[in-house]
Amino acid sequence: MESAELIFSYFPDLTDVQRDKFSCLEGLYREWNAKINVISRKDMDAFWVHHVLHSLAIAKVLQFRAGTKVMDVGTGGGFPGIPLAILFPESEFYLVDSIGKKIKVVEGVKEALGLKNVRAEQIRVENVREKQDFIVSRGVTAFPAFVSWVKDKVNRSSQNELNNGILYLKGGDFSEELQPFAGRVTIYEIPAFFTEDFFETKKVIHLSF
Repeated sequence: MESAELIFSYFPDLTDVQRDKFSCLEGLYREWNAKINVISRKDMDAFWVHHVLHSLAIAKVLQFRAGTKVMDVGTGGGFPGIPLAILFPESEFYLVDSIGKKIKVVEGVKEALGLKNVRAEQIRVENVREKQDFIVSRGVTAFPAFVSWVKDKVNRSSQNELNNGILYLKGGDFSEELQPFAGRVTIYEIPAFFTEDFFETKKVIHLSF
């Protein structure tokens, strides 16, 4: 069983406040999971690697600048949005999911951690009207379908080191899914950042807008 120390080893410059928030995560999710099952029991035992560290692979690709607006689509219980919100307290995170019980968990975790930079809403992403700098997600569907859902929700004026767009966590071989976006996609191999076996085929996909 891993602990928050795993996160601290990969992100050694965390503040005491950030360390405290990360340290609380597993207990909070175990408590909520007992009421509303959003993480399988098997996956809960790999909580730090499969959920928290995986979410933070995005932070190894891009450090969000203050004021950056990020929407987490299909957030489930709050991944990757909650870990990223702890890491980037000066960025704004909007976590959306179509399933109300999942948003209830996100709201509970947000309140317990005092995350002022997070808001959560039960809504289908197609119905979101506001624009964001980045859309993040953990492989909720085939990539072309995902792009079609969110392509009109990205600000075109960039303020970060990468152009505004999508940062997508996905595993396996999906080169065919990326063919329509040739020239706009960069693939980052997560094993370049983290050594755990779980990440062997995992990637962060950046689609530039």
